[in-house]
Amino acid sequence: MSRDNNERAVSSEVESPISRLYFWEKEHADTVYMTQPIDGRYIEFTWQETLVQARKVAAALRSRNYPKGSRIAILSKNCAHWIIADMGIGMAGHVSVPIFATAGKGTIEYVLEHAECPLVFVGKLDEPEASISYLPGNIEQVAFPYKGADVPVSWDEFTNIAPITDNPIPDMDDIYSIIYTSGSTGQPKGVVHTFRTLSWAASHSIHTLDVTDQDRIMSYLPLAHITERALVQLSSYYSGMRLFFVESLDTFTRDVKYCAPTLFVSVPRLWTKFQMGILSKVSQKKLSFLLHLPIIGKKIAAQIRKQLGLDSARYYASGSAPLAPATIKWFTKLGINISEAWGMTENSAYGTCCVPFREDKIGSIGKAYNGVDMRVAEDGEIQVKAPCVMIGYYKDQEKTSGVFTNDGYLRTGDKGVVDSEGYFTITGRLKDIFKTAKGKYVTPAPIEAKIMENEIVEQVCVTGNNLAQPVGLLVLSEEAKKESNSAISASLLQTLEAVNLTLESHQKLDRLIVFSEQWSVDNDLLTPTLKVKRHTIEEKFASVITDTYRDKVVWTR
Repeated sequence: MSRDNNERAVSSEVESPISRLYFWEKEHADTVYMTQPIDGRYIEFTWQETLVQARKVAAALRSRNYPKGSRIAILSKNCAHWIIADMGIGMAGHVSVPIFATAGKGTIEYVLEHAECPLVFVGKLDEPEASISYLPGNIEQVAFPYKGADVPVSWDEFTNIAPITDNPIPDMDDIYSIIYTSGSTGQPKGVVHTFRTLSWAASHSIHTLDVTDQDRIMSYLPLAHITERALVQLSSYYSGMRLFFVESLDTFTRDVKYCAPTLFVSVPRLWTKFQMGILSKVSQKKLSFLLHLPIIGKKIAAQIRKQLGLDSARYYASGSAPLAPATIKWFTKLGINISEAWGMTENSAYGTCCVPFREDKIGSIGKAYNGVDMRVAEDGEIQVKAPCVMIGYYKDQEKTSGVFTNDGYLRTGDKGVVDSEGYFTITGRLKDIFKTAKGKYVTPAPIEAKIMENEIVEQVCVTGNNLAQPVGLLVLSEEAKKESNSAISASLLQTLEAVNLTLESHQKLDRLIVFSEQWSVDNDLLTPTLKVKRHTIEEKFASVITDTYRDKVVWTR
């Protein structure tokens, strides 16, 4: 864990992830690989049991005589059979196409049609009836063995076939998966990754974090997202670490405690919810007092980690979006040192990380991983080149050509800076920068981070295109909603004044607007990875944003 990112020599050659599966099957057949909770029982899958099922999937797909490289979709929340299906797809020489379990009708229909999928696996879903109704009738539908996956072909029926007995290994330059981005605007782009690109990231990540077959990790962030796919699923093929799944949102804490993860990765929205959950049981004033006591403080911090199920974790991480520095500092007092990392679908989520954790670098996304070449262009854009970068966008040569520079660097769209030690800091998205009515440009991300330092704020979006001054839109935490409007207004007004003191005149916020409705995936205001859909929010609340107000803190119905 203390190993410097740049100590290892890096080769572009990497062992096939499929051959790694055969290794575990042969050398560690009876070792438990996955644990799946079903109806309160924890079902274990050894490597041998996993591979038998995967071989049956491959056999069933072969029997359908699809052309090599056919796209096979997976529509499900994380579960053991998601992994098994993906293994079988690869063994059969086909391409897996994951779809977010929260995807709506338009996205599901678009991905299945765009990728020309002849078959879709359907598994654990929050609203199975609705999601299944979006599936076109001309595509074969196969159910994972979970409640609600009510489609024509059952898992038992599909896998009622002798497993393949050969050990096929696809070429490393064959397409492994097409991962459709959960972008905040327009139709999702199909990011094309080969076995080589994804596996290069996965195989090298385990060295940076010293991951071994003794590690345990919760697989609960969507497998349809690049981070979980490359740095959890595929990394487990190379390290042999154990995967644990969550039965439902209601059993999350129970399942985390059962897993006792040694590695724990989350996203800002969930870290904030953990923080609010702790503060709902003990006030910040009392917690601060207890943590400052020499002996009692350590015991209290250890007890909180145990209640969260994180008392065995040696590495904590956050990604997908910036985590407020104040939140990271808050968790450090509990002995939870959250390392931020950066990556994107296009580069296999393998760009930078803050390992080992350094408190003086909080707010940074860390240094480039060994073998990753990163630079800041003249316009401030972070650009990256590495063997883990995608080969292009599916069926879209124009977008593919436009996202690469003439010398082969990927244009990330992130604006940032790099310090003398090689630590990068993202200052915003180039496409999120807006111009006020005064013709001045404003980058919202740093301002949003300052607002989030107020612990009663759970979600925030700074906007102001063509306004005289920017405004801050926000949603309060559940705990804050128990307070009176006057007390909350006073707190937010104090935050507004404090933030504005740090900003140039054209950046100063005119007001803060409080929304009662939570921004969520269900109401299409968050992406499946819980990023704010800035442009959707701006469109939906245009009249609220542009209206005139007397108060500096405005409450909406």
